[in-house]
Amino acid sequence: MKTNLYVKKRVAIIGAGLTLFRRRLLETPQELVWIAARRALDQAGLEFKDIDCVISGSAPDAFDGVHMKGEYYSEGAGAFGKLHHRVLVGGGTGVFVPISGWWMVASGLCRKALIIAEEKMSCAADPHPQAVFRHIWDPLVEKPLNPNLIWIFALEMHRYMHKCGVSKEDIALVAVKNKANALDHPSAQAAARITVEDVLKSEVLVYPVNRLDISPVSDGAGALVMVSEDIARRYTDNPVWVEGVGFVLDSSYWTNRELSFPVYVKAAAEMAYRMAGIENPMKQIDVAEPYDPFDYKELHHMEGLGLAPRCKAAEMTREGLTQRDGDLPINPSGGLLGVGNPIAAAGLMKVAEIFWQLRGEAGRRQVKKPVTTGLAQAWGDLMQVGTVIVLRR
Repeated sequence: MKTNLYVKKRVAIIGAGLTLFRRRLLETPQELVWIAARRALDQAGLEFKDIDCVISGSAPDAFDGVHMKGEYYSEGAGAFGKLHHRVLVGGGTGVFVPISGWWMVASGLCRKALIIAEEKMSCAADPHPQAVFRHIWDPLVEKPLNPNLIWIFALEMHRYMHKCGVSKEDIALVAVKNKANALDHPSAQAAARITVEDVLKSEVLVYPVNRLDISPVSDGAGALVMVSEDIARRYTDNPVWVEGVGFVLDSSYWTNRELSFPVYVKAAAEMAYRMAGIENPMKQIDVAEPYDPFDYKELHHMEGLGLAPRCKAAEMTREGLTQRDGDLPINPSGGLLGVGNPIAAAGLMKVAEIFWQLRGEAGRRQVKKPVTTGLAQAWGDLMQVGTVIVLRR
């Protein structure tokens, strides 16, 4: 293994925890954060009083209906009297939070960090949280068109299908796989055994996007414990190391981009791969959790991450290579399509899944092949943020 020249202090993950992912959970944001944090601390063998700093992430305040909600939910993480900061890059937040935790520990600013991601989308505008997104557009160029996110993603999906010659049936295979994988996930909200025909016959929202192509509206929280190497050696014989991180912003003007390929994900992955000494991700990444709020995004992001040749991810999926027992297991957790999509918590769920997979603790979700290196990725804002983290046992 190549030495990571970018890091003075190695950083390990030694605990992870999740709440249930559901719509209209009765718990408050503070309670959700506390449940996830308590589970992560229990796995790490630590208490709230042992933590030096708390790094949190959540999407726009409008979802929870509370201004400055980082301060609001921080009580649940025991963040009072400690260094606490919140990060927000839309859907990319769930992976950006552990990236932020990594630099806090790698820099020596703290040695034991609690990483929190929370979202309570059910509280958002009536009748649907999509209403929150009415206010994210450029007021002069875009807002007069009255777009919504599904409208934009339909454009991207259509462009990807046209440019790569991918069919709706090929894309639906991703939803079939991920929802089936989620049957083994204890937090899962939308696990199901469905067929390609079920996806194709589900309600058309904006062509070519059908209802079963999309992840659900969810509430939930996730947590990690990240520590410096000397601390990790005291608490566990099985730490999982953060070996590479990458984060990139593209232009916010989606109208000026080639929508068939996620350049921002490619750039973020290349940054993480340089740090981790990865030159051939298809050979060196054993298991991956790319961001899949829509089924076509799993294929799109696999290609951006270099886990599939350009326009070949659908073929790999059709041949079964991305199944849990395949050569390159993709989203063995069930992903956002199956486990649910409480935006920031969903990305962190992916990091937790790679942590458990590398430790051999994923239970019935454990992939069949031996795994030493895994990757989690998220994406967000106006389709412009790429966040990538590489973990190694």
